[in-house]
Parts: sequence; C-alpha cells; structure tokens
Amino acid sequence: MATKKKMTLRFYQNLGKLFYAIAASDGSVRSTEIDKLKAFVNKEWLDVDEVNDAFGTDGAYQIEVVFDWLYENEELYVNSCFNDFISYKKEQSHLFTDEVKKLILKTASSIAYAFSGINKSELIMIAKLDLELRKA
Repeated sequence: MATKKKMTLRFYQNLGKLFYAIAASDGSVRSTEIDKLKAFVNKEWLDVDEVNDAFGTDGAYQIEVVFDWLYENEELYVNSCFNDFISYKKEQSHLFTDEVKKLILKTASSIAYAFSGINKSELIMIAKLDLELRKA
C-alpha cells in the first residue's frame, strides 16, 4: 500500500493499543483474536511504510509488540487504550489517509469477528472507532 505520509513507530504503537482495546473490550483476549491480529500485521501492515525500529525490524511489528505487552501484563485498560489511540489520531491526523483508515477498520473488525462473531461491546467500540475515523 502506498501512503503519502511517513509513518512513525509511535503510529504503530498506538495501533497496537487500539487493536488490544478491540480484542479486550469484552473482558478477555482470545488466542483466535491474537492470531487474527498477527495475520493482519504480516499480510497488510508490513506494506504500509518502510519505517524500521532501532534493530532494523519493520515498524509495523510494533503493533504486535504493544498488543502482546498489554496482554501479557493483563492490562485490561480498554478505554484508556482506545482513548490514547483517538488522542494520537487527533494529534497526527495527517497520517490517517483514507487507505489507512479503511485498513484500521478492516483489521479491527476482523479481530472482533475472530471469536464467535462480534459481540455488543466490540460492536460499540468499532462504531465509535468508525465515527472517529470519519472526522477530519
């Protein structure tokens, strides 16, 4: 995917928070949700930009790093993670092209549907995300 703006590691870290918030919105994160996230990172997010971390690893893997850290530390601060992403989006709105917004929604929806379909808490969070991404 070609983007006009250069992403940052912080961009990918905030995506990790967002996708964790989606997965944990019902009070637990399931292995199928983790697997779906990792598949999306490898299939879709690695092609977004050429940003690398200090070790030369593609910056998109920061999505998984942050998600895994939150999961392993049992940090179920769903609203805090979601709000951190929204704040970042407002600060760096120029990074959120239409293509990136579509990919964010596609990834979030796939994570939510990964385990027995989407539930009410996930549906509400995705609806809030959709509304935020529609804002300039």
